[in-house]
Amino acid sequence: MTETRKIVLSSDHGAVDLRQAIAAHLDAQGFDVTDIGPMTTESTDYPAHGQAAAEIVAAGESDLGIILCGTGQGIMMAANKVKGIRCGVCMDTFSAKMIRAHNDANMLALGARVIGENLALEIVDAFVATDFEGGRHGKRVDMIKALDI
Repeated sequence: MTETRKIVLSSDHGAVDLRQAIAAHLDAQGFDVTDIGPMTTESTDYPAHGQAAAEIVAAGESDLGIILCGTGQGIMMAANKVKGIRCGVCMDTFSAKMIRAHNDANMLALGARVIGENLALEIVDAFVATDFEGGRHGKRVDMIKALDI
């Protein structure tokens, strides 16, 4: 595993508690965690939070990003609109490993209303512990990158 140290986190209002649990979990492992909020459960819009975290990753200010909303789907769609972002929603550890190993995903999206905290932490651990395999997958990731406009 390469040393990925900087991780940015963001969510909408529906995932504040789970996001904060993930932040504490990663911090305890020695990751440099930047939590860009929101810090309250007052209603907010997931596209803005997905975009904000994605722009930090795309700018190289963070190695990886983890974003959350109710299902993970909407915030993932917003993040993937930012050039250079490859974000996937995961509900299991196998998918989290594969989006890193085969797709060189630089962001993970989780659904706070779909999975519980224990599973979320396992998924996060799988995501951050897995490296891109390269090889035949490199060509495919290059094809994805070529779609950026």
